Amino acid sequence: MVGAIEKLQRVPLREVWKHEAYDFTQWLQENLDILNDALDLELTSAEREQAAGSFSIDLVAENNDGQIVIIENQLEKSNHDHLGKLITYLTAREASGAIWIVSEPRQEHINAIAWLNESTNAFFYLLKVEAVRIGSSSPAPLLTLIAGPSNEAKVAGKAKQEIVERHYIRKKWWTQLLSNSKAKSHQHISPNMRQYICASSGYRGLDFNYLVGQNNCGSELYIDRGKDSQDENKMIFDKLQLLENSINEKVNYPIKWQRLETKRASRIRIDLDGGYKSSEEDWPAFHEIMIDAMNQLEAAIKPELKKLKI
Repeated sequence: MVGAIEKLQRVPLREVWKHEAYDFTQWLQENLDILNDALDLELTSAEREQAAGSFSIDLVAENNDGQIVIIENQLEKSNHDHLGKLITYLTAREASGAIWIVSEPRQEHINAIAWLNESTNAFFYLLKVEAVRIGSSSPAPLLTLIAGPSNEAKVAGKAKQEIVERHYIRKKWWTQLLSNSKAKSHQHISPNMRQYICASSGYRGLDFNYLVGQNNCGSELYIDRGKDSQDENKMIFDKLQLLENSINEKVNYPIKWQRLETKRASRIRIDLDGGYKSSEEDWPAFHEIMIDAMNQLEAAIKPELKKLKI
């Protein structure tokens, strides 16, 4: 028969460690194995009150690889001040990682630690500390991992960084192209971070687009009048394609007539070499060709659109 099972009781932290620096930090220094067990780490030789400029770090430890790890203790709700200290201490000591121990982690700080693990080369742990007892036993520490590093976080962070970099370089590409564009339709268009920038042809749902990929670019007329417009889009494309030979003769670039049978939209496109991953020194030459292709495409198609009365 199972004997009586006691309830786990929470004990106010200040009843166990009255002073954060003198009691809790000293206790943690002497009981580093409890922290190691909670995080599956092997920290050694923790030293107290290490200087970091005009600040003082609670604990500085090392792991078996000789990497420095900062430990910041806070026996209260997490706050911005301690998060700032954690990052300041880590950079001041050129540490590989940091551990933040709090009594009550706020969601915004959980999110911040997750972001730091995704976005930096350092590792960060956020733990919740509690004191517990069973029956009349002495209080015992309970450390719970709230947020920490993972391979998945690093992969996600790298992917996000690549997206940010891609958006930045595409906007730079468009900024340079638009500053040189002679096409009236694109004179008042602002650069963006997307794969394309568009300008209206003057007819609903018909846009002249510049396009860019990593290693390719282009100019096109894109036909899409929105929801439930597939039949209308194909009709407009078919009317223009009846003039294919005439339009092709007016443009000095190969034109792809793409009806896109399984799509709502259709397009008339000129594909060109060179993209945002190309050497930036070559961008002006690619832009010049894109602009020339756009000017020729507009000049060939716009008069026909007027005749079609669409």
